[in-house]
Amino acid sequence: MLRALLVIVALSGLALAQKPRVVIATGGVGGVYFFYGTALAEIWNRAGVAEAQATQTAASIDNLLLLENRTGGGTYYCGTVLPDSAYLAYTGEHERFRGRPARSTRILFAMYPNFLHVVTREGAGIQVVQDLKGKRVSTGAPGSGTEVQALLVLQAAGLSPRDFAKHERLGAQESASALAEGTIDAYFWSGGLPTGSITEVGASLARRGQRLHLVPIDPRGTVAQNFQRRFPGLAGTGVIPRAVYGTRGDTPTLTFWNLFVCPASLPEEAAYALTKATFDNVETLRNAVAAARDTTLENAVRFVGGTIPYHEGALRYFREVGALR
Repeated sequence: MLRALLVIVALSGLALAQKPRVVIATGGVGGVYFFYGTALAEIWNRAGVAEAQATQTAASIDNLLLLENRTGGGTYYCGTVLPDSAYLAYTGEHERFRGRPARSTRILFAMYPNFLHVVTREGAGIQVVQDLKGKRVSTGAPGSGTEVQALLVLQAAGLSPRDFAKHERLGAQESASALAEGTIDAYFWSGGLPTGSITEVGASLARRGQRLHLVPIDPRGTVAQNFQRRFPGLAGTGVIPRAVYGTRGDTPTLTFWNLFVCPASLPEEAAYALTKATFDNVETLRNAVAAARDTTLENAVRFVGGTIPYHEGALRYFREVGALR
């Protein structure tokens, strides 16, 4: 009996030792990334598939650097990242990854989308992205995900900030204020629905007898087609419903799906277990984080076959449950 008990204890200790130590790099306290990563760590700990903890970071680029540089000694850094940052890091096009691309990055699943907004007002003469030529435009705060996405979209449209009459690099609130005050004609913003500052600028314009307009990016149009051809696997397509901001119609646009990534060195069995625990407990995740309503099996695999590969353990799980054929 004693020998059997000792064997059970030994096996339990072995199982515990085999659980990966996972640090989930997130973002600033109070942001969606932080809440999402914290909830995920709790789920994985309760499921017994990892010794997991979430940590605050400066978000995407920091998270990718941690994944590349701090993984080792039995500890694996995973994280929440913007797809544009992941793409530029993986290909070595981002300045902090030149010469050392983040080739060990692997996607576990896509989480939820940011919607690209190209915000203007009716009467500004901006009906398509190409109409930004000769206008006063803000492309987002320096180094932000919005700025990266804006510059990529401009490339797809055959434009650059040099084509603007005035180029600003303002954050969301500053851009909204500038549009309301008439010092810019349009601005880019990448975020969830609704974004409060856009709702506010719409109300401000309405008080002046003007109306908010969102520039469409039609999935069948030149800009979207060029974008998908030049940057495969980076963005999807979506629609901002008219009811969100009171626009005259629904607005087709690009969606940039936030990704959850881990290093390629994470054992396949561990990646499988983490992915399975996430979707076995996805309702718990959704109750903790509203954005997780879009964390579904269908959405999770939407970038399979893109530039950044998925982890083999995650793919095995998705095939097992029928999300992939």
